[in-house]
Amino acid sequence: MATAADLTLASGLHQAGAVRSVDLAGPAGHLEALLNTGSPDAPLSALVCHPHPLFGGTMHSKVVYHAMKVFNAPAFGFEFPVLRFNFRGTGASQGQHHGQDEAEDVHAAIRWLVNEYNRPVVVAGFSFGAAMAVRAACGCSQRVRSLAMLGLPISASNRDYSYPELPLCDLPKLFLSGDNDRFAPADQLKRLAEVSAEPRKLELVAGADHFFTGALAQMQTRLAGWLKEQLA
Repeated sequence: MATAADLTLASGLHQAGAVRSVDLAGPAGHLEALLNTGSPDAPLSALVCHPHPLFGGTMHSKVVYHAMKVFNAPAFGFEFPVLRFNFRGTGASQGQHHGQDEAEDVHAAIRWLVNEYNRPVVVAGFSFGAAMAVRAACGCSQRVRSLAMLGLPISASNRDYSYPELPLCDLPKLFLSGDNDRFAPADQLKRLAEVSAEPRKLELVAGADHFFTGALAQMQTRLAGWLKEQLA
């Protein structure tokens, strides 16, 4: 179910501003999902993937919600339909947490959006969701338009993350993090961005931590600016 933070349920399958539950079939079973419908004339759709479920991450996480608003809310000027879902084993989603196979959950969500709207997809993710988005979107045969990585982890929970896909991934890419992100130190993230294929853009929010605490509006501004560049 949508939380109080989500928009009020409105009638109409594709009515702009409505939010509805989606029956999303994943490889490990049903995935709980919400769709924030957008403008019928929107050129793109969007997917936002949530942070690590073992540390409380869900599709209702603050960064995920605020990123969704950039893609969907009329105030930002895009009004894309946006899909959020809970990874396997999270909320009402079936299956068990794996740590790698969640990339296949992302594939399932991309396929749903392509089938539903027949337009390219902007894939975004926060933290663990960004890591899974990289693995799913880079080299994806579906109609992925671009990739936004918010708080992409490099070292977290005694685990180092590597991204061999990025040097070969020719999608337009945004690396967006706080410059005080302890899971992605700015110097390490810069090096990762530098070895990633063009086109790419690195945006660091001054003073912000991994969760963009007190800087969610700045995160939204940077994300919106990059999206405008993609549509120019």
